[in-house]
This record gives sequence, C-alpha cells and structure tokens, in this order.
Amino acid sequence: MEEFHKVRRLPPYVFEQVNRLKASARSRGADIIDLGMGNPDLPTPKAIVDKLCEVVRDPRTHRYSSSRGIPGLRRAQASYYARRFGVKLDPDTQVVATLGSKEGFANMAQAITAPGDVILCPNPTYPIHAFGFIMSGGVIRSLQVEPDDGFIPALERGIRHSIPKPLALILNYPSNPTALVASLDFYKDVVAFARKNDIIILSDLAYSEIYFDGNPPPSVLQVPDAIDVAVEFTSMSKTFSMPGWRMGFAVGNERLISALTRVKSYLDYGAFTPIQVAAAHALNGDGADIAEVRDIYRKRRDVMVDAFSRAGWAIPAPAASMFAWAPIPEPFKHLGSLEFSKLLIEHADVAVAPGVGFGEHGDDHVRIALVENEHRIRQAARNIKRFLASSAKQPNNVVPLAAHR
Repeated sequence: MEEFHKVRRLPPYVFEQVNRLKASARSRGADIIDLGMGNPDLPTPKAIVDKLCEVVRDPRTHRYSSSRGIPGLRRAQASYYARRFGVKLDPDTQVVATLGSKEGFANMAQAITAPGDVILCPNPTYPIHAFGFIMSGGVIRSLQVEPDDGFIPALERGIRHSIPKPLALILNYPSNPTALVASLDFYKDVVAFARKNDIIILSDLAYSEIYFDGNPPPSVLQVPDAIDVAVEFTSMSKTFSMPGWRMGFAVGNERLISALTRVKSYLDYGAFTPIQVAAAHALNGDGADIAEVRDIYRKRRDVMVDAFSRAGWAIPAPAASMFAWAPIPEPFKHLGSLEFSKLLIEHADVAVAPGVGFGEHGDDHVRIALVENEHRIRQAARNIKRFLASSAKQPNNVVPLAAHR
C-alpha cells in the first residue's frame, strides 16, 4: 500500500532501530545503561508539584484552558525574560505558551510555511527543526552548525543559491546535539544579516539554563531590534525537570506570535490549567531549583568526561546542555554512528543516540545524554573500557548483530 504524501517525505526514524535493539537486549535480561534519549531522570521540584496538587483540587480548573496560555503564565514568562536577559516582552502580544518547544516549532512551521519555501537549518540539529518544515511543505537547505566566523559566509551562500529566497533561519544554541554555545556578538551579526535580507530567525533556547562554565548563554532577543525578525522557543522540560508536563513558550516578534497563536487555536486548548499555574509558580521562583539542576548536570558531565577518558574514549567536555557530542573512536569510524551505537548496546550494554539521526553531517559522532546518575555513568565507562579492550584484541569478532542477519 502506498504511503501518504507527508509520511513519504520523512526518512526512517533512526532512533527506533536503536530502541528496538535496546528493548530486545532488556528482554534477554541485559542491564542497559541508557544514555540515548534526552529524557531527564530528575524529579520535578517539590514546590512545583505541590502547587499543581493545590490547584488541581479546584474543579473550576478542570475545564478547557487557554490555548495561548493563561495570563498569569504569560506574565511569568515575560518577567523571566526581563530578569534573565534584560528583554522586555508584552505578555499579551509577544508571548504564547506551547506544549513544549517541539510542538511550538512544528506549529510555527505550519503557520508560516508555503509549499516550496526554503528554510536555512543547521546540520546536525534536533530533528523537529528540519522535519517540522518538511511536513509543512518546506525545503531544507543545510548549514554548518558552528557559530563562528564561517557562519555568515555560509548564510550568504544559502541566499545566493536558493530559489526562492529563504524564508527563515533556524538557530539552536546551546545546541542539541552538539552542545555548542553562541555569543551575543554572533547573534548581533546574524540579526543584522536577517534584517538586511528580510529573513525570519527562529531560535531554540531550550538549554539556556543548563550551562557549566560560568557564562549564561544569551538570547538572540538581547540584540537591539532583533524582535523585528526573531521568535525564540524555550522549554521547562530540562530547566525544571518537567519533561512530561509538556510546557514551553514562544516569544518575540508580534506578527509571528500572532500567526502561531492562530494556528494553535485550531489545534489545541492549551495545557491543563493546573500545569500552567504550577509552571508560572516555577518561573516566579528564586532560581534555586534551576541552580540545583545545573549543578547535578555539571557533576555528571565531569564524571563522564573523566571516566570515559580513562576507559579510552576521549570526549570533549560540553560547555552547556545535557549532552556530550562524542566523536566515534577511530577504529569504529568507518562503521558510522548507527552501527557503532548498535555495537555499544550489544557488547557494552550502553545505549547512545547515533549522530546520523540529527542529520547526515553528524554521522561521525554519537550523542551521550547525562540522564543517569554518577554511579551508572562510571559503570557505563567500565563496560565501554572492556568493549574497547576486547575489540582491540579480536577486531573481527566485534560486528553488529544486524550484520549477521
């Protein structure tokens, strides 16, 4: 039977292959240490849960909520931007609540994309950045991901070689999966380019609070006049360990926020009202919960970098995010990231995310998530050390199971 048009435009979901292998290994009794999916294991702070429980007892909150977010939540997000970035937002026209940043990106793509529109997108990047637009009929032109002196020339080439002229540029710093961080000077150059060429900027800032080296990542909206061209997406999933709550935001340019709000009004009634009230309570807090989460991820990062290095796998220390972007060890580089990820499950009982799942330019890396405690991270390193030692002695015996089938 022929696949539907939109489904046909999507490639096979790479991560599903790893997930199947992981499930099969667990069914055989293997203790898989899962560093693949970026699914925070930390509990939501007690004060946020308590607020949810308090509000949910009021039956009036059980009715349909507001798709764009209740007023108190939008005001809380605007206040957060004022405190954290020094950016003034109108909560009535420049802030909309989303069901996580992923849903926000997908719905923005539906709101602004006409068939054939060109979108400039980093590669590798988080899949929804590209596929939200592909499902909406857009065309992706890949860019380098490094926020350095080569970025503006890459944008210029993207403009020069695209017909029609690109509609939008996607930014994601701190980056998922690469953990790269952008400077405010970088954003100034990109905003100037976007204003000059009439291009929309869509910035994913989901990891703004997970940073380790003392320099808080900036917002693109800190650049003067950026709000003329930019919308930024944030999420409470990692910042407050609330992934299952599905709460995020889009903020910025009034015209773009209006378009997103209109599309959302046809698609959803917003998050459950008690969740929105609890989210507002979190945003209005003193920041102690955020600092605690950040400290836990910092300690895990340090343990992982040290333990994996001792195991024989040198991994650059990420400056931010809850991920490490790890180059595949040289003896396995020819296999590519998917086959190497399978090997780690089969021979080391460790799951990671293959870099090719974030774009073809990520195929020489894997993404390692800091979603296990320090003890489990050290255990993963010991498993990997045995695997690397064994494969060095008997390289021909270390072949993915899929190759035997």
